Amino acid sequence: MTDFLLELRSEEIPARMQDKARDDLSRLFAAELGKAGLAAGSLVTYATPRRLVLIARDLPAETQAVSEELKGPKASAPPQALEGFLRKTGLTREALTERDGVLYAITERPGRATTDVLAQAIPAIIRGFPWPKSMRWGAASASTESLRWVRPLHGIVALFGEDLVEVEIAGIRSGVATFGHRFHHPGQITIGSAADYVEKLRACHVIVDQDERRALIRERATALAAEAGLVLVEDEGLVAENAGLTEWPVPLLGRFDPDFLSVPPEVIQLTARVNQKYFVCRDAEGALANAFVCTANIEATDGGAQIVEGNRKVLAARLSDARFFYETDLKTPLETQATKLANIVFHEKLGTVADKVDRVATLARWLVEKGIILPGTGRGTDEAGGGGVPQAASPAEAPLHHRPAAGGPPPRAGEEHVALADMAERAARLAKADLVTGMVGEFPELQGLIGGYYAAAQGEPDAVAEAVRDHYKPVGQGDAVPAAPVTVAVALADKLDSITQFFGADLRPSGSKDPFALRRSALGVIALILDNGLRFPLGTAVDRGVLDFFADRLKVQQREAGVRHDLIDAVFALGGEDDLVRLLARVHALQAFVATEDGTNLLAGYKRAANILKKEGVPDREAAVASYAPEPAEAALIAALDAAEPKAAAAIEAEDFEGAMAALASLRAPIDAFFDDVTVNDADPAKRAARLQLLDRVRAAVHTVADFSRIEG
Repeated sequence: MTDFLLELRSEEIPARMQDKARDDLSRLFAAELGKAGLAAGSLVTYATPRRLVLIARDLPAETQAVSEELKGPKASAPPQALEGFLRKTGLTREALTERDGVLYAITERPGRATTDVLAQAIPAIIRGFPWPKSMRWGAASASTESLRWVRPLHGIVALFGEDLVEVEIAGIRSGVATFGHRFHHPGQITIGSAADYVEKLRACHVIVDQDERRALIRERATALAAEAGLVLVEDEGLVAENAGLTEWPVPLLGRFDPDFLSVPPEVIQLTARVNQKYFVCRDAEGALANAFVCTANIEATDGGAQIVEGNRKVLAARLSDARFFYETDLKTPLETQATKLANIVFHEKLGTVADKVDRVATLARWLVEKGIILPGTGRGTDEAGGGGVPQAASPAEAPLHHRPAAGGPPPRAGEEHVALADMAERAARLAKADLVTGMVGEFPELQGLIGGYYAAAQGEPDAVAEAVRDHYKPVGQGDAVPAAPVTVAVALADKLDSITQFFGADLRPSGSKDPFALRRSALGVIALILDNGLRFPLGTAVDRGVLDFFADRLKVQQREAGVRHDLIDAVFALGGEDDLVRLLARVHALQAFVATEDGTNLLAGYKRAANILKKEGVPDREAAVASYAPEPAEAALIAALDAAEPKAAAAIEAEDFEGAMAALASLRAPIDAFFDDVTVNDADPAKRAARLQLLDRVRAAVHTVADFSRIEG
């Protein structure tokens, strides 16, 4: 068995493309060899800025000879069928083999030298490589048929063992020579085989293994920070990016002017990371330090002093720009900035961003005034009062409707509650103002966050500033879920507005398309409600179509927690259960119940009853004769229902869903006995009608907890 080495050397490959390129190279190579019946023992791929490498281990010297058999017509088939088969195979009648009255074309395909297979595969891989972006170059680029590569391709090394695999593509011939580090070893290197490739390159200041370069950057940067009494801010994305930019990474620690620390730390970190690919550090107290770690691609004779100084100057210029934006933005109150939102279109069907702000502010206040969000905590109450959502004065009215909740006192009207409503509205009106600031124009990633800094600096209450900062949260799985009341009100209102508005304009997600991130917004709403225990009946704010959308998102959100989707369907199917906190409590109790023997048997009994009722229907009560005396099994089931129904109803009213399940569990034995001892479709019409009515009562009792017909199993 022999190893094969392929190196494709080009000008700089963007760091973000290197990992996928390695995967694509491995996939394409395996596919090309598979066509010839070859498979490597293992495949290893490497990527540096200037080369893409594959090593295939344990390849045979040649492919195996194979016999291919193609079934043809019967020997007695009409001449036309035989002639067609002969044309297809290119054989004569005498060359066919007859077996059991059927003709077969059998051809022997001899083995091929693996080098021949490789010589055919390499050009196919290069020409078919799926770079996200590619280019043509040189005189040949005038033709659209010319070779395309991510950057100009300069060399190909192709060695099967110690033998050259001869390939030529677009004037580039394969060889045994490559080049080392651009500065440390710019001359040619002769490669003997795959066995010496990695170490020969290392001797010439090229670490071809991207994982080794990443580990070196990670460990050395951490050590440099520790030597300075600091802690490196970990950033695996930055580790990978720096490894993709260097062939011989040399981390270096530098310092910047501490006066720049007056700028918010997130701004400094983003400036260093995005613009310069630098790591930042924190001091022992956790505050951002005036230190950075850059990654050079060369071992400098002065230990990197000039490199650090050059990087410090570049970072200083970037931070000066950031400080200018920050200080300039602070001169204009957020309230004034917010007036500019009328000039930004939110969506052509939904008005401007200012229109959205009006709707969100109105809804955020309503959430507080109706007692859904209370002072002192992000947790709400089920004591929401009635009334309607005040309509914002905008060209696209929010499709929100509120109906009175059953029972409960009117919402609180104390000073603390009024203050919370005022702050929620105030925060909502300022939350989008930073979209027109210079800082967000430079760093869109800072929207919300920088607005929070500006709000605090301009004297807004802490609760308002925090709500401006965090109102986009949660923005994805694992993101922190706000708990402060003002923030919860604004974050919930913002997401609900987006979902209802886009649904109202018939711009809902479809298939894999979700251009307005409404699925993410729905998951955010669910997280805000559940994490804060908000007793919020969603049906008061959204129509049925949106509620179904939330049901689908809830199933996705709960899947990782091990909650069965069919049980969520079973509770939603009841209708009227749109309080997510109560719904999930019911679902959790149901999931625990159906896993028990009683639950399993009750489900089986329910489905048997439901199937009979589906086939036979439910007769009018008058169809049963009043004087009919139930048989013992019927009487026992009636007595069990008389006892279980009020217990289950009381438990559900008290939201004691485990208790409701326990009440239903008492029906298990009487239902089993009923089916064992009683003939439902009795010849006596009165008996038949009474028994069908009894089964309908069983079904109705079970449906007080969930629609068991939706439960699988």
